[in-house]
Amino acid sequence: MGPAYFVIAIFGCGDGAVDCRTVAAPAAHYATEQACLAARADALIANNDLDFPTLLAQCLPGSRKASAAEAAPEPAVAAAT
Repeated sequence: MGPAYFVIAIFGCGDGAVDCRTVAAPAAHYATEQACLAARADALIANNDLDFPTLLAQCLPGSRKASAAEAAPEPAVAAAT
């Protein structure tokens, strides 16, 4: 059985998408991973005021919480630079 829902985590990163940390987690929940993936660009636009050289958006299963201690997101995420 898969996750009940997905959420988007916004990561703020230094130059070159290194030293990333969670900086926002919009409250929206998505029923499918595809719906979450489709919403990443809008989530980045809504959070483009964050003061980082690079912002990344990653979909996470609802049972897993994004945390600042989490490893940097995988390269297959939406990015805004």
